[in-house]
Amino acid sequence: MYQFHEDELEQASLEWLENLGYEIKNGPEISNDGDYPERNHYADVVLNGRLEKVLQRINPKASATTVQRAIQQVTVVQSPNLIVSNQVFQKYITDGIDVEVRTEDGRNTVEKLWLFDFENPSANDFLAVNQFTVVEGNNNKRPDVVVFVNGLPIAVIELKDSTNEAVGISEAYHQLQTYKQTIPSLFQFNAFLVTSDGVNARVGSLTANEERFMMWRTTNGKTMAPTSMPQLEVLIQGMFQPAVLLDLIRHFIVFQTDGEKTVKILAAYHQYYAVNKAVEEARRAVSESGDRKIGVIWHTQGSGKSLSMVFYTGKLVLAMNNPTIVVLTDRNDLDDQLFNTFSISSDLLRQSPKQAESRSNLKKLLSVESGGII
Repeated sequence: MYQFHEDELEQASLEWLENLGYEIKNGPEISNDGDYPERNHYADVVLNGRLEKVLQRINPKASATTVQRAIQQVTVVQSPNLIVSNQVFQKYITDGIDVEVRTEDGRNTVEKLWLFDFENPSANDFLAVNQFTVVEGNNNKRPDVVVFVNGLPIAVIELKDSTNEAVGISEAYHQLQTYKQTIPSLFQFNAFLVTSDGVNARVGSLTANEERFMMWRTTNGKTMAPTSMPQLEVLIQGMFQPAVLLDLIRHFIVFQTDGEKTVKILAAYHQYYAVNKAVEEARRAVSESGDRKIGVIWHTQGSGKSLSMVFYTGKLVLAMNNPTIVVLTDRNDLDDQLFNTFSISSDLLRQSPKQAESRSNLKKLLSVESGGII
């Protein structure tokens, strides 16, 4: 079993990220008084220079003024409620940023800009920074590792010492909760949080309680990682590969609300790989040479079948240009449960599902040629 002091674990994390193609920086060197400043103030959590450069590159038709407006639109605090702000940012990730521009002939029009190039991961900017100091109000905090994509702080990794039995992964979780309360600006753009004590490693969303922070057990989705491999190395290799990270933040995060409380859900590793395999097989099966046979995904009870269906549907809607998707169940209570799950996931699905009440109603819904979820 590996044993890490906290500083050793921090350096190991940076090395694992560097091996995946990330640029590595130290927090003090990019601060306003550092050797290579990228921030004007310690309150700045977005690296605007990187964001502007990448937005110009991946949105080549946009003017410099339009890019600046997009940056202002994204980086402004959307709400005093952190989860609301984070949900707005998630919409910018998945749907792009609509910027109102004035044409040369005086007309107002809307131009869409994208924060990330999902088709070409190498066109994006991947950076990991250790000891990134954030000052907000009277609070001065320094998370261990912050992962930036295109200058936006997408993930925070908090580490603890595995050689100290009095401090463990639970302490890392509680430290992140403190950060959320004291420096919330850092988390407006957060996709997920990582905790580790060198022996254990877990990942969870902004709203996840400690029990919902889960292991990531594979680096490739084909074989389980050996137990001799540090869990944090497995998690970093499995989740932070540039193409995988972009896929996760675009297709495998969903916000659900019951009207009173909003929760943010990140797919577990088995859901991520199962859904991607199912989408791949669906596209193959319906191709010109396809055999119309896709396959079966088997889940144990309580392992997230309903959410797997939501993630699958959300990705399929884009992959197959808004097909008609029919969800069949064999019990009325299950049908109602699934319909509710799909209904509160409409942001990811980009549409509201419809529930067929009878055979005739189903036929009517299927007669619509514009696709849909039934």
